[in-house]
Amino acid sequence: MTSAPGGAPLPPALSAEQAAALAKAHGLEALGGRPPFGTYVRTLWRRRSFLWTLASADAAEKNSEDRLGVIWTLLNPLLLVVSYFLIFGLLLDTKRGVQNFIGFLSIGVVVFGFSSAAITKGTKAIVGNLGLVRALRFPRALLPLSVTLSEAIRTLPAMAVLIVLMLVTHEPVGLKWLLLPLAFALQIAMMAGLVLMGARLLNISRDIGNLIPVAIRLLRYLSGVFFSIDHYARHHETVRDVLNLQPFALPITLVRQSLMTEFPIVWPFWAAAGLWAVGLLVAGLWLFWRDEAKYGRA
Repeated sequence: MTSAPGGAPLPPALSAEQAAALAKAHGLEALGGRPPFGTYVRTLWRRRSFLWTLASADAAEKNSEDRLGVIWTLLNPLLLVVSYFLIFGLLLDTKRGVQNFIGFLSIGVVVFGFSSAAITKGTKAIVGNLGLVRALRFPRALLPLSVTLSEAIRTLPAMAVLIVLMLVTHEPVGLKWLLLPLAFALQIAMMAGLVLMGARLLNISRDIGNLIPVAIRLLRYLSGVFFSIDHYARHHETVRDVLNLQPFALPITLVRQSLMTEFPIVWPFWAAAGLWAVGLLVAGLWLFWRDEAKYGRA
């Protein structure tokens, strides 16, 4: 047994297991450790007010340096609708199978625009904030989730534009318009799950970031933004169903069903959206949590 400088015997050294138990008993945690998944989710929920503050502040800051400010969130979708209408509606004539093509196209542009912005920006939430990740201790999932929520907030004015366009194109106001917030909430949950997955993958390999814009462009053409999937894939039922039920096309369909009379409510689509929303959000949180202790170390 070793002795202290004064001659008193030193206590026996603790084993690694004993040291860990002692630290746990006194509320100490390993630096950069990963809490249990349930604890992680509860911590995120307790910090929901911070998440909202972070997202709303980011949304307000986006256009603060522009002279027109938030008006750009209204002008951008309108300009896109006009340009896409000239190209796809008049030049390429993709309006076949649709009566109110302006309303149809407007919904596709706005809804897919949110998905595109959330994925493109949200997946970079970790690699783009390495200084913050390394300096402070907090659940890293707050960063990609805040970007997703911020883009959702920035999309709200465009959603208001959709309502106006529906009225301008003589869509009758009906009770099913009340389903619009539910459709948007389901889309937010789906995109949040995909953003969490993408943020983890991008943290593993920066090269994946080069593939995301390519994937978004491909999905834009596979999600019925400019054309009716049911019309153009009517002779290929399997292809039609796969395209309709993938998580980038489904929110567009739900919003069209909510606001347009020519698209009746199809409840199996809403059930599929609910399954996607829950499944992707849970899977995204779990996959992101798996690497919680590694973010910022690369």
